[in-house]
Amino acid sequence: GAAPNPDADLNQQREIVDAFLAASRAGDFDALLAVLDPTVVFRFDAGTSPLARPPITGAPAVARQLLARGSRFAPQARPALVNGAAGVVVGPAHKPFAVVGFTVAGGRIVAIDVITDPEKLRGLAVDE
Repeated sequence: GAAPNPDADLNQQREIVDAFLAASRAGDFDALLAVLDPTVVFRFDAGTSPLARPPITGAPAVARQLLARGSRFAPQARPALVNGAAGVVVGPAHKPFAVVGFTVAGGRIVAIDVITDPEKLRGLAVDE
């Protein structure tokens, strides 16, 4: 089917991303499932690095991956606007090592894009 139209309400996006961060920090699988769309896609953009991985699809698989890998990053994650939408910056303000963009539709996260490619990080519009 066609991709759902993203929720335009930035405050609502922010609430959902905040709930996602809280669930990630707490290691709460069920709370993560509550904010993830069942068909969520989790993409990594590490550029040409050997860390590049194929996307992960589906809420349970994405939640497991987040809890396995992401919980150590969650304490360093700060809310930010990424290309005009609710997102997260990980690492020091002057030199984040990851930026996470979220696509929120129907009150749930339908896509998560983790960007660690240094070239792309420089080109992003990020406002903290």
